[in-house]
Amino acid sequence: MSDGKPADQFFDAAIDLLQRVRDEEAQSITAAGALLADTVADGGRLFAFGAGHSSLAAQDVVYRAGGLALMNLLAVPGVVGVDVMPATLGSALERVDGLATAVLDSSPLRSGDTLVIISLSGRNALPVEMAMHARALGVKVIGVTSVAYATETRSRHTSGSYLRDHCDIVLDSKIAIGDATLTLDTIPAPFAPASTVVTSAILQAVMATAAATLADLGIEPPLLRSGNVDGGHEWNSRVMREYGDRIFYQQ
Repeated sequence: MSDGKPADQFFDAAIDLLQRVRDEEAQSITAAGALLADTVADGGRLFAFGAGHSSLAAQDVVYRAGGLALMNLLAVPGVVGVDVMPATLGSALERVDGLATAVLDSSPLRSGDTLVIISLSGRNALPVEMAMHARALGVKVIGVTSVAYATETRSRHTSGSYLRDHCDIVLDSKIAIGDATLTLDTIPAPFAPASTVVTSAILQAVMATAAATLADLGIEPPLLRSGNVDGGHEWNSRVMREYGDRIFYQQ
């Protein structure tokens, strides 16, 4: 085996997944982008949630140069990432009934908003309950998940349902059970996960669609510019003044 072969194999696996998503999820990505654009046009707010490594994709669309300024992170203490100690606590919290309801009832979400929920497996209590309760509040839900988990695993929610069952729009990441893309005879476990690469790409495709859709509606998309280019901070300050009531990460 050449030194670069595992790296090449991972790139190939990631590219294959991205091509599948581009080809098979195009209609859903367009619908998700249109929903975000319509929410903005109607005066609603945008939120994204993910637990554990799924939070990385949610964070990637919040306060991001080139991204929609109105994307807010819905953070659940203890499950955002590996900053909680021990790290296994975050996984345990994803299985706690009632946590999502408490979080939503304490959050600024309201009817007319849109919430993006990212969960690779979509089987744990937290994302399932969050989707169910958000819709009960009149919030539109976009779910980003691997639909394969709903056919090959058991739900950990009391209803026996999955995230995909409680969404207005579902985006299937096509990630295989277990996430890892590579195997070797010399390594006892699968390795090289691709869910972050694919999920982040899906969401950026949705954001690009939303921005273009807003422009088609005659609305300047509330986009952020990099603070590391001349005039970036001034641009962002203007956007945040205009949409300050819908941007919660600056308050």
